[in-house]
Amino acid sequence: MTTNQVLTGMGLILVLAVGSQLVAARLRIPALIVLLPVGFAAGALIDDVAPARLLGAAFSPLVSMAVAVILYDAGLGLDLSRLKGHTRRVVVRLICVGVPVTGLLGALLAAPLLGMSARAAVMIGAILVVSGPTVVGPLLGFVRPKDRLQHILIWEGSLIDPVGGVLGALVFHAVLAGSRRHLGSGMAHFLASMGIGVAGGAVGAALLWVLFRVLRPGEVLGTTAQLAAVIGVSAFCDVLRDDTGLIAAVMMGLAAANLRGMDVPARRPFFETLVSLILGLLFVSISATVTPQSLRHVWLPALGLAALLVLVVRPLVALVSTLGTELTRDERGFIGWMAPRGIVAAATASTFSAALVAEGIGGAAKILPATFVVITATVTLYGLTAAPVARRLGVVRPSRSRPLLVGGDPWVVDLGVALKAAGLEVLMWAGEEEQRERVRRAGIELAPGELLGAATGGAAGLEGITAVYLLTAEDDFNALAAVLLRGSVEGTVHRLDAPADSQGVVAPFIGGEVLFGPELTWPVFARRYEEGAAVLGRPADDAPRPGSELLFLVRRDGRLDPVTEGGAPQPRPGDTAVLLVPGVRDAEGPPL
Repeated sequence: MTTNQVLTGMGLILVLAVGSQLVAARLRIPALIVLLPVGFAAGALIDDVAPARLLGAAFSPLVSMAVAVILYDAGLGLDLSRLKGHTRRVVVRLICVGVPVTGLLGALLAAPLLGMSARAAVMIGAILVVSGPTVVGPLLGFVRPKDRLQHILIWEGSLIDPVGGVLGALVFHAVLAGSRRHLGSGMAHFLASMGIGVAGGAVGAALLWVLFRVLRPGEVLGTTAQLAAVIGVSAFCDVLRDDTGLIAAVMMGLAAANLRGMDVPARRPFFETLVSLILGLLFVSISATVTPQSLRHVWLPALGLAALLVLVVRPLVALVSTLGTELTRDERGFIGWMAPRGIVAAATASTFSAALVAEGIGGAAKILPATFVVITATVTLYGLTAAPVARRLGVVRPSRSRPLLVGGDPWVVDLGVALKAAGLEVLMWAGEEEQRERVRRAGIELAPGELLGAATGGAAGLEGITAVYLLTAEDDFNALAAVLLRGSVEGTVHRLDAPADSQGVVAPFIGGEVLFGPELTWPVFARRYEEGAAVLGRPADDAPRPGSELLFLVRRDGRLDPVTEGGAPQPRPGDTAVLLVPGVRDAEGPPL
């Protein structure tokens, strides 16, 4: 290819990847629904969009390294100590029972449907066990199921990606080992590959430990160093033995997230941006390699395989995994209707299929197009039906707001009590034990002790929170927490404004939408409380006491609208006004 063709092809792939993600975000649908057909159409219609031609022999290694980065990032989000409570039992079963059952049944179904050999069928069965948070998360964000279901499905998706990546690598090497003339040499090859992957993961974990504990670089350089370590270790492992780098990358991510002494930064904006870009580029590139000719004799049996996975295999896995648990029949039904396939399935199919074809394994050429069809079918089906199915089963979370109030001063606790009395499910967090005890005495649920870790640490963070209100006396904490929490909750992040004469480091300049305007800062609330003011809820139709200031409106349907520096919401019939009312209590007494 000429230089102009390479430039045109690379530019088109990048524009199509990011453009598809923008369109999907605008439409509030999973990006896969747009990326897959766009990539397939581009590969079929535009000769320059052909990754194998653009990159030649470099395409497969680049896919392997990109998947390694994705799996490392997925591992970083898995703090296993947080998997507890009522979700643990179901999630563990979905992984420990669901993965082998799905892989086995997928292989048994794929062999006759797709007309492939047993080894190729075992490979595609292992590939199709994965789901992943990159596709499950957006679906759940749109459907808004009950918290319990949200926790279970997010944890399953987050755990099954690295588990599926490891399983895919293991099965790949087992299939190659089984194709050798002598069993002994095949087993030696398999064990050598496993040893290299595990050793590479251990070396990579040691490098990360040195990075985080000894060198302690800044956020930008530290993120770049992580990327270099993951790619370097996985590439070196792949040089020694094909595709062992995936095992090393997963181990590195899990080690960084779970080993003591690892001080991984809570925010990874560059890494998150890079992973998002990689996802788009991979889906467009891999879809472009699927030609209409390769689908001609595969698409119909692959649709049959997808239908059996959706209608038989997943419901069976959900039934077995939820037996004897406290989940209702409708909740179990929704778990049985949520298993879309995602990027790891596409990338592992692209990575492994070419090597298996080169080994002459029967039907290996059908692995990638069949996986493409299954991904497209499951994502489209679940994307279009998940919301109506959830409504039909009655497992949709109520539309009422669920705010998180950060702070434990008396006026903040009274605000929580007023919002709870208005019918909202209120969650609070406070750092000092005295403040936390005050929250407990008020009968309000406390958030986990490590607020920022809960919000930025991945799967079991603050799902279900619709808005965060930062109301502590520390203006810098409010501003910095707003930056960290932004994007971790479904709604907005608000904070108190800093006083005009504030000498804070960052508070006047960054972070979050400002509550109440510049005149109602924390010192003002504290002073007015000392003078006998109180935070109370009243019907919005009632005339407020003179001197009262509106803080929030709780709408009739349970939505919470705050007063911000941009203006105050307008009350409507049936709303509840939450007000700062002067002179309604003694300085130390309860509201009158």
